[in-house]
Amino acid sequence: MHQIEISDFSIDVIRKKIRNMHLSVYPPTGRVRIAAPLNIDDEAVRLFAISKLAWIKKNQRKFEKQERQSPRIYEERESHYFEGKRYLLKITEEEAPPKVLLRSKTQLELFMRPGTKPEQRQQILNDWYRQQLKKQIPSIIEKWEKKMDVSINYCGVKQMKTKWGACNIEEKRIWVNLELAKKPLQCLEYIILHEMIHLFERHHNERFLAYIDTFMPQWKLYKEELNRLPVSHGEWDY
Repeated sequence: MHQIEISDFSIDVIRKKIRNMHLSVYPPTGRVRIAAPLNIDDEAVRLFAISKLAWIKKNQRKFEKQERQSPRIYEERESHYFEGKRYLLKITEEEAPPKVLLRSKTQLELFMRPGTKPEQRQQILNDWYRQQLKKQIPSIIEKWEKKMDVSINYCGVKQMKTKWGACNIEEKRIWVNLELAKKPLQCLEYIILHEMIHLFERHHNERFLAYIDTFMPQWKLYKEELNRLPVSHGEWDY
């Protein structure tokens, strides 16, 4: 991958075995990437980008306005999200194995040993998020396997810096981003369905859109909801 300069920003260019160029603008910074066929030179890519400049600028402005969380330090009464709802963190120190509990509609309690460092607190909370996602995922997978008449061999959770989800088509394995634990359940379901549709169509083309329109007509609302909610300090693509 390399970069070309257009207007007042850089564009990441990656070449693949594809027929057409694909343009993407990623949150939260509005980073631009063009996937181009192997036989297309940089000048053709540059002209394509210039023709899409208005669309690029429009999407970059949208991400600039998106609410974003500052880096978390895991202290008392700090805001954290679960299933799209905001909770205030309560810290409880005790000589016992760490755990996380939802105490009320507004409070998330983190139990930890005295002297636990911020990065260790983050790991405790991330482990809890992972457990919650693993409880939620099986029923969603089962639902869409029946509706789509497909089978998934595995669906796992991991911290991803570049995608909300990923699908290994050949092995029928799906991964979802740990960050989805903070989003409403319909956002998690949308991402899982999105990845499952890749079993039918590898690319985000008209055929792919036809499938997702059929299975989840309201998917654009869920994607907008995913965009509107606070995103973490990291940079997520999807």
